[in-house]
Amino acid sequence: MDEPSSHRSPEGGGAGRFLLAAAIVLMLVAVAGATTWWMYSREPADPTAGPAPAASASQCPDADLVVAAAPEIAPVVQAAARTFNDDPSDKCGPIEVVAEEPAVTASASVKYDVWIPSSSAWIALAGVRGASYKVESEPLARTPVVIAGPTSLTDQIAPGGKTSWAKITAGAAKGQIPAVTMADPQTSTIGMLSVYAVNKAMARTTPDAGIAQLRALTLRSRLTDATSDPAQLMARLATEWNNSSVVSSIGVFPTTEQQLKAYQAGNHTLKLDGATPVDGLVEADYPFAIAHNNRDADLTQRLRAAITKPALTRAGFRTTASPNAMPLTGEPQQLLASAALWSGYKSLTTQVLLLIDASGSMNQKITAPGGRSTTRAALLRESGGIAAELFAEDTSVGMWFFGQPTPSSPAHVEAVPFGPITGAVKDATRREALGAAMAGYRAADNSGTPLYQTVLDGVAEMRPKVRQGAVTLVVVLTDGVDGESTFKMSQPQFMQKLAEQQDPNRPVPVLAVGYGPDVDMKALNDMSAATGGKAFAATNPADLSSAIAKAFLAAHAPR
Repeated sequence: MDEPSSHRSPEGGGAGRFLLAAAIVLMLVAVAGATTWWMYSREPADPTAGPAPAASASQCPDADLVVAAAPEIAPVVQAAARTFNDDPSDKCGPIEVVAEEPAVTASASVKYDVWIPSSSAWIALAGVRGASYKVESEPLARTPVVIAGPTSLTDQIAPGGKTSWAKITAGAAKGQIPAVTMADPQTSTIGMLSVYAVNKAMARTTPDAGIAQLRALTLRSRLTDATSDPAQLMARLATEWNNSSVVSSIGVFPTTEQQLKAYQAGNHTLKLDGATPVDGLVEADYPFAIAHNNRDADLTQRLRAAITKPALTRAGFRTTASPNAMPLTGEPQQLLASAALWSGYKSLTTQVLLLIDASGSMNQKITAPGGRSTTRAALLRESGGIAAELFAEDTSVGMWFFGQPTPSSPAHVEAVPFGPITGAVKDATRREALGAAMAGYRAADNSGTPLYQTVLDGVAEMRPKVRQGAVTLVVVLTDGVDGESTFKMSQPQFMQKLAEQQDPNRPVPVLAVGYGPDVDMKALNDMSAATGGKAFAATNPADLSSAIAKAFLAAHAPR
């Protein structure tokens, strides 16, 4: 977009890199966390980078005032601007209105005299990048984010016209909703607001921030399309007639009430309905933001007055706030972080063997979050059912429990045989078998800890499974040190055997999590480093999900 310098002035450089907000993830999502760690340690991501729509071009170089407006409200603003033209047929007048996506305006090195984005959050994000706008009064318009879809689907997920993000997430995880489509939060207001709402809604389901983050990423992992442009999606649906095809390929998706009304007014063959997510209601608002160096204050105020409430209402907008709408966070870095984590998530074909410590030390009493008394084993057991939901459909997984309650016992037992997560294990799917195995997980009193032998066996088990296009991992959780078993060996012996196993053409990284104050972190660090993996310490066993956070969120931190 080539605007004359008289209309806009250059601003400072880009936003730079922001550390991701601290979030917490549950231990047994090691598959997802290890996968993203493995990928991002080799393919760094910039959380402020992302595909942005093309900038609009100026058509009126002699305009006195240049206004950028979100595309959906631009027609209303353009109609108001035309009232200032001496010649009604002239497309150019004293005010030019450019329809432009807010993500473009927020990241540009130049700015307009007036900006009307689709969320006040964009003003804060532009401020991070050095642009200076002021908002002196209430937004011009508002419109809530709704969940839309073909009528057959919305009848199912939204009885009475109301639904919830929790219901959408659960339905997607269990295959009850055929498809969910969302926009990219780094380039779309609808995407940004939806991701914010999902995270807030999941936080309402549990006091544990790690579990909440897990549940939000569960929805992200199930999206059919995570980069859909809402306007283009609506245009596509306007040409569709096959309801079944849309249900399976697009399913339900967040949009705004205003966009849904505009679609419904078109009387298209494919009927769409919408529902309000009661556990995370957010709305797009349209602030009238004035540039710090705006050249014509009088014309600016006259334009604002010309954008009337009746005109906005006719266009499908609301002019008052939605009841119970959540305020957005005041920290733009938090919005950037959530958007980057969501956008940066990549589903990879994953093969993983989980090695879970079942030695006697897991029965030690601890104080769990909230003050209740439990054991390490019980806390881990409670987590298991949730973890299985996150595994993508193309994951292959197996699980061993290791410990030696008697001298004749093996070093480990197979709790769930390795295979596709969607495959059958007796009369259940492997996903169900994982949940059942964790529900039945018990640690035997006085059981030894054959940690080293189990890791050697696990790596040997997975190496023949290594294949191109898949990430193959061993994930081990232990709260102690190798010892008190007939398989005991010194660390130098173990490291020599581990080194002898290595094959650079068939790598099997070990992601090791030390759980509790008694763990041998040196051993875990050494074994992980030798295999190209990583080790993380969870020194407080009463706060398992919090302690493991950096293991999984480090995958998305800027390098």
